[in-house]
Amino acid sequence: EIYQCDWSSDVCSSDLICYFCNSKLFRMKTVEFREALREAMSEEMRRDERVYLMGEEVAEYNGAYKVSKGMLAEFGPKRVIDTPIAELGFAGIGVGSAMNGLRPIVEFMTFNFSLVAIDQVINSAAKMMSMSGGQYTVPIVFRGPTASAGMLSSQHSQAFENWFANCPGLKVIVPSTPYDAKGLLKSAIRDDDPVIFMESEQMYGDKGEIPEGEYILPIGVADIKKEGSDVTVVTFGKISKVAMAAARELEKENISAEVIDLRTVRPIDYATVIESVKKTNRLVIVEEAWPLASISSEIAYMVQRNAFDYLDAPIKRVTTADVPLPYAPTLIDASLPNLTRTVKAIKEVLYRD
Repeated sequence: EIYQCDWSSDVCSSDLICYFCNSKLFRMKTVEFREALREAMSEEMRRDERVYLMGEEVAEYNGAYKVSKGMLAEFGPKRVIDTPIAELGFAGIGVGSAMNGLRPIVEFMTFNFSLVAIDQVINSAAKMMSMSGGQYTVPIVFRGPTASAGMLSSQHSQAFENWFANCPGLKVIVPSTPYDAKGLLKSAIRDDDPVIFMESEQMYGDKGEIPEGEYILPIGVADIKKEGSDVTVVTFGKISKVAMAAARELEKENISAEVIDLRTVRPIDYATVIESVKKTNRLVIVEEAWPLASISSEIAYMVQRNAFDYLDAPIKRVTTADVPLPYAPTLIDASLPNLTRTVKAIKEVLYRD
């Protein structure tokens, strides 16, 4: 059987102890990304009767992407609630119920549709604690897929992470693995602030190992997915797979890339990024968003402000082209961050291109 050291949680399903670090061990299992999300929601709903799920097709249809499969049968129609196609309406209901003591999970079929509800997210959920002088908290999670997912064209392919991260009062999480998804979603549901939890349609079938027992991950802590010494590559969400593929490709040329997955883009773990840049002296940021006012813009600013003297090359960014995403597969590939563009950017900061 496969076990893993428990570095991030004090809850464990195993009595085994790691010989090397004396921490508890988890018994591991392999699940799909969607299953990890389902486990997180189900465990929290069993733990706290105030938690409920609401959204389009989450109940009778078992979820548009089968994330909530079987949850209606377990928790019933009062806690797994199908809604009309009216994002502004059910987002507002969720905010109101959170202000009155419940802990809703509101699923958007895609964050492209959250634009219809953005007034409730920004002007109600995010600002209520401040406007009420701390009298109201809004413990709500808005979750669903973000960014491109194939040939869905301009109106269904936008990355909104930086939009929501721009708003004080929100926390914004963008996981890239089943392990991170479950641990961070459980933390999001328990958080007393409104949380934007952004996934990807193209990752729901991805498989990865998670502990069999309960665990949580802290919000706002980045993860070094691969250690390296020549260049720091910062990324998050499904584009982290592009960054990791580039790092593996460059290993063939004896280039050692350190890949940092932010996991959370509000708050951002600046310290982990800056310490890595101080070691590698070079930085490439890979992000599936338009370049203007993006998360990569913010990271670049903070690194030059706090680690300018350590940089041996200008910071490079790999972003989505500054155009509405096309429909044709060839144009999609040319527009999005990909392996070729990422490898090229890394070589450029190393003056190897």
